[in-house]
Amino acid sequence: MVPGFLLCGGLFNRAGPSTLSGGLILFLFFCAWARMQAFSHLLDRLSYEPGRLAKEALLVDYLRKVPDPDRGYALAALTGDLSFRHAKPALLRELVSARTDAVLFGLSYDFVGDLSETIALMWPAPASSAPKEGDLSLAAVVETLKTAGKAEIPELLSNWLDRLDETGRWALLKLVTGGLRVGVSARLAKTAAARLGNVQPDEIEEIWHGLEPPYEALFAWVEGRADKPQSRDPVPFRPVMLAHPLDADSDPENHAAKDLFVEWKWDGIRIQAAAARNEAGQQVARLYSRTGEDISAAFPDILAVMTFDAVIDGELLVRREGAVQPFSDLQKRLNRKTAGPKLQRDYPAAIRVYDLLVLEGEDLRALPFLERRRKLEAFILALGRPEIDLSAEVPAVSWEAIAAARESPEQLLAGPDAAAVEGLMLKRRDAPYLPGRPKGQWFKWKRDPYLVDAVLMYAQRGHGKRSSFYSDYTFGVWSGDPENEVLVPVGKAYFGFTDEELVQIDRFVRSNTVNRFGPVREVLHGKEAGLVLEVAFEGLNRSTRHKSGLAMRFPRISRLRWDKPPAEADRIETLEALLTG
Repeated sequence: MVPGFLLCGGLFNRAGPSTLSGGLILFLFFCAWARMQAFSHLLDRLSYEPGRLAKEALLVDYLRKVPDPDRGYALAALTGDLSFRHAKPALLRELVSARTDAVLFGLSYDFVGDLSETIALMWPAPASSAPKEGDLSLAAVVETLKTAGKAEIPELLSNWLDRLDETGRWALLKLVTGGLRVGVSARLAKTAAARLGNVQPDEIEEIWHGLEPPYEALFAWVEGRADKPQSRDPVPFRPVMLAHPLDADSDPENHAAKDLFVEWKWDGIRIQAAAARNEAGQQVARLYSRTGEDISAAFPDILAVMTFDAVIDGELLVRREGAVQPFSDLQKRLNRKTAGPKLQRDYPAAIRVYDLLVLEGEDLRALPFLERRRKLEAFILALGRPEIDLSAEVPAVSWEAIAAARESPEQLLAGPDAAAVEGLMLKRRDAPYLPGRPKGQWFKWKRDPYLVDAVLMYAQRGHGKRSSFYSDYTFGVWSGDPENEVLVPVGKAYFGFTDEELVQIDRFVRSNTVNRFGPVREVLHGKEAGLVLEVAFEGLNRSTRHKSGLAMRFPRISRLRWDKPPAEADRIETLEALLTG
């Protein structure tokens, strides 16, 4: 597909004055239409491209060929920085129900499994195929939706859907609902932008929070047409350093134990806490997730104790009476716009600090880890806040001792804290703090996952490339009197299996469906018939939100147990035993 601005440019150069005067409105619309089509073509290609490097190449090509401001709004959509208050899925359902049979739409949605794709395919073509007057560039869509009132949205969307083909309609709907699901992370999108010039992705990360869509200053800098945008944010996000899994590719024998600093890997979420004074002398504090998302609003109790001038890297936990609480307690505070006094009191947040990146304006990231660690210990001692404490060093000076600590953290920690350990972090003592996942510097050695044999009970279609497969599974274990056992759902999983296994499970679901509940299929399950799944998970917590009273941490399908009859799947007592040690 020829990018819209190149096609329009070619037409413009060939057209004479009389042609322009007679068809200017049609010409301008076509240019804008083609640019919107370029965006839809990009999303379509990305959704079917599995390789990261190939996705990056597609993004670079698009950003290089499509002009401002369209490419900037495309970048904002891919990085999750666009949202439209009034364009919600319920509104889209109302629009398509007014144009098509509601029952047919419901059946089609159940079959396709993706709202945007279903509407795009079912939307009836307008009576006239001639383009209407008006601008339909990506920029025009974004800017119109941002300023339009709630009552205007239905007519706007209907008109736009009338003007686009199936792929264009799908891309428009993905854009307005914010659920692109094309396998592009914010980091990959920023990396593609950096590839337009001689710029490192980490340089973009460090100024990103001071930029606004459509990022024209960013593109001008990356392409060498202007100086680097200067962020006046006193607490910008710094790209985090990540660890490699300790496996055959990073053989422990290649690293002497004495060269490694060993600490616990806690079961919370990785965060970066930044605080400093702005130009007006006011204290500014911000809490970031490891991907740079600002989560400050959900943790006002943490912001209140961030009275320092520093940037720290650590783990966000819920800690009660000094003991780390289950991850399920932390989940009650995540993804919230506010946190009231009761929530803060019932689930008190805390930070266990791993590293010190900036202290009183001095960037420490180039220093060796041990030097940063000494400064961190002094910093935490001077801070004197129980809500922010130091991640302790694990006393292990040989690989045997390291392995023993990983296997049995309860030998070194109190009960609740031992249960909150995911494994170990191993850091070279001379390692600088480098963004990304540099080789040979940091390693994570997680504890072996728990395994349970469960029976598949329900299945639902996935999204994106998996929208035609039943790829989201609910599974259960046996409960009750041995003479009258029933399956109780204990978890859901949608990854861990291979593409070949996905096809096998999908075939089983379609051949053994016994009931339907909207988009969910109930699968044949009983003592004699059913599919047993080996489920791996990181931990288990009590839960009042689940019928079984249990909640799994990071469940995934480990393998298919075609060799095992459902009657031999595990019982609820097996899981209960994990909670009691």
